[in-house]
Amino acid sequence: AAMKQTKGLEGDKMSIIKFEFNPKVGIDNPALTLTEDTDGEGVGEPRFYLLTKDNTETFGFCLHEELGCQGHVIRQIELGGVAQRRGLQDGDRLLQVNGHFVDHMDHLRVVQKIKASGNQVLLAVLDGDSYEAAKSLGRDLSQMLPDDIRPRLCHVTRDKSGFGFSVSCPEGTKGTFQLSVLQDGPADRAGVPPGSWLLELNGDSVKSYSHTQLTKKLKQSGNKVTLLVASSAVEEFYRLRGLRVTAALADTSWLPFRVRELHLVKGPAGYGFLLKEDDCSSGGVGQFLWDVDVGLPAEQAGMKEGDRVLAVNGESIEGLDHEQTVHRIRAREDQVTLLVIDPAGDEFYHSVGFGGMVL
Repeated sequence: AAMKQTKGLEGDKMSIIKFEFNPKVGIDNPALTLTEDTDGEGVGEPRFYLLTKDNTETFGFCLHEELGCQGHVIRQIELGGVAQRRGLQDGDRLLQVNGHFVDHMDHLRVVQKIKASGNQVLLAVLDGDSYEAAKSLGRDLSQMLPDDIRPRLCHVTRDKSGFGFSVSCPEGTKGTFQLSVLQDGPADRAGVPPGSWLLELNGDSVKSYSHTQLTKKLKQSGNKVTLLVASSAVEEFYRLRGLRVTAALADTSWLPFRVRELHLVKGPAGYGFLLKEDDCSSGGVGQFLWDVDVGLPAEQAGMKEGDRVLAVNGESIEGLDHEQTVHRIRAREDQVTLLVIDPAGDEFYHSVGFGGMVL
């Protein structure tokens, strides 16, 4: 098939991205499907794959956008690779990335979503024939998928009444904790769903904890605690498909810490900031923003001294040195878009072991 020319990650090259996968880690179930009735119209069911890698491996497939072919197309599946062994098929159409429906999105935005997910990604796909059949029937593909399959990451600050939740656990068991949430209490305000299941506490799995151990850990947390929780429906979705719920898949919209996107248009005096390389509190080095000039584009865009740069013009700078980052910023002569996080947010994500999730 002819390839549609798109402005990809390198100039005007085709946006064909090879993703990374760790063949030693993943799921045992090669095909995980919904049991939704498709009315015998020749439309199959979506399949779910949780892919996990380390920094040196590949996911083992490419994502294409092709002329005469609708959707985001799975191609170039590596022979013998884990993507192939798990059941991804050439011509599959990508419908969801980490619970987000992507069929309607721009191709490069979908690529960025997969890259931003780091070393683990949950994909929902539909085989090519079913995809074309559903499109010809005018079906809403988003209706073939569950509304919300993401666990939730919540940061709870204690008040005079406590954290606002209690924990129940079947007698004699470990790692099975259900939360009762006080209405309008701290946990409720932090987004913890009533009746949800506790999966992680401050970045650590509770799978091996007894009720006594969990209570001790909560007391040691002081006035703030970060919980990874899943509603009963979300927990059931993963359990029935043999998938492990992890923080990498979480909805972080309830957290009090946010990354910020700053769009700067260069003025006669420049952007009005300095970029410095410095040590990160979590270890390693990062690129930080300093000497923000009053009244110039950087300050007007919302830049604060001490912000750490995460991405430039939509591309992560992870692994880039100072000179490479400066080159990215200067790539467009008169404007730049920066993704940044303030020191408090940066420290929070790393303190609970979620540094890679910040994008």
